Amino acid sequence: MKSPILGAAYVARSINAADNRLINMYPESTPDGGKTAAYFQRVPGIQGVFNLGGTGAVRGMWVVKNVLYAVVGTRFISLTGIGTSIVTPTTISSSISGTGPVSMVDNGVQIFIAANPDGYIYNINTTAFAQIGDPDFPGAVTVGYINGYFVFNEPNSQRVWVTELFDGTSVDPLSFASAEASPDNVVSLIVDHKEIWIFGNNSTEVWYDAGQPDYPLAPIQGAFLETGCAAPYSIAKMDNSVFWLGTDARGFGMVYRARGYQPQRISTHAIEYAIQSYSTISDAIAYTYQQDGHMFYVLTFPTANVTWVYDASTQMWHQRGYVSDTTGQLNRHTPTCMATLGTRVYVGHDTLPEIGFYDFSYFNNEFTNARRQVWLRSWRALPSDANNLKRTAQHSLQLDCEAATSTVAEISTTGASAEMNASLRWSDDGGHTWSNLHTVSMGYEGQTGRRVIWRRLGMTMKLRDRVYEVSGSGFGNVAIMGAELIVSGTNA
Repeated sequence: MKSPILGAAYVARSINAADNRLINMYPESTPDGGKTAAYFQRVPGIQGVFNLGGTGAVRGMWVVKNVLYAVVGTRFISLTGIGTSIVTPTTISSSISGTGPVSMVDNGVQIFIAANPDGYIYNINTTAFAQIGDPDFPGAVTVGYINGYFVFNEPNSQRVWVTELFDGTSVDPLSFASAEASPDNVVSLIVDHKEIWIFGNNSTEVWYDAGQPDYPLAPIQGAFLETGCAAPYSIAKMDNSVFWLGTDARGFGMVYRARGYQPQRISTHAIEYAIQSYSTISDAIAYTYQQDGHMFYVLTFPTANVTWVYDASTQMWHQRGYVSDTTGQLNRHTPTCMATLGTRVYVGHDTLPEIGFYDFSYFNNEFTNARRQVWLRSWRALPSDANNLKRTAQHSLQLDCEAATSTVAEISTTGASAEMNASLRWSDDGGHTWSNLHTVSMGYEGQTGRRVIWRRLGMTMKLRDRVYEVSGSGFGNVAIMGAELIVSGTNA
């Protein structure tokens, strides 16, 4: 019988009801005559690691005219991109304040960097860099661009400001308005489709450029959401929409995307249960990217040390992270910002001055060899509602899968084995306790006909239920199409 291995991550409050973990793999639909309706693809590793020198995390990245700009610690640097290459970084300034994420945007000539509360302007043409010194500049948490104006929100207030037209260095003392449809403070904003989404603690307003002479922005009538934002840097856009981690007067910890001017919940009860169990969610950071037609919203919780990823193409969630070789603990996904340059998706390290790119030919590491990418899937052995609560004899489990190692050059460079392995363990009490690991070979490079099978898996005792968990690591790709379980029932 087919064992229901495919699906999304869903670990319920009661793991006896659902204990479906999915780490560093994501489902992909195969609607046009595929072997199965979907399969699991391993997430890419991070290759081409580029050390930017100095200290500090990569706090934000932005690309203008084929040049990648990044805030790394207190430095603002440029990396000239030619096609798919990056050359030696050039430090433009070492005066950026703070340690947290930054918001960046450009008007074609100037790059505005909001470092909460300080703001900075870099002129691409003249290479002049300076902190915004206008005495009327009130500070900026996040910044966007619309029709020649930089628009930003003042810290700890309801005020939304605009700079002078095409000049981020100049701010008129009267060039602000307050988002007063609700009394909460503005925590963040983003410009999408020439509209400004202004997020408060418990509400959201959408404004536009009304072309007014004194202050150009005005709210769109009826574009008001009674849902706010729980983390200012959780807001990102993709798939012609805006995504964010929400909160309102009734609760917190749901993830939304905009449908018109309405919030659409995209998190599941299991994801919400996980998020609401974290001690801190206000520090959540998100970015989005597209690869192979999958559009990913990557949401990291630094304090909780967890990363959740939503795939808009399948509307399913999975988890990402790395396992430390020293502790064996699953940690959050390392990148917290991204930028596309040429044909590559570049990501920045969350604690070190390093940039790399996602690579589907290099699966094992996140930046350094001490950060292994382990893939894992756990699932119920029997389909939903197929368990009659009688003992079963589990004779064998076979993965319908494909495993391919990296190139010989990559293996020789890293000293890794060319063999791929998969480990299986199971739980007969709903996922509370587990058996020992049972490891089998998935084969070597070029062994396309290798069977991955475990035999003599015993009887389901205790709750007459079984959860399987399969995992592995290594430099090669792994694709899982399904799992075949040979099982026989009893009358006990």
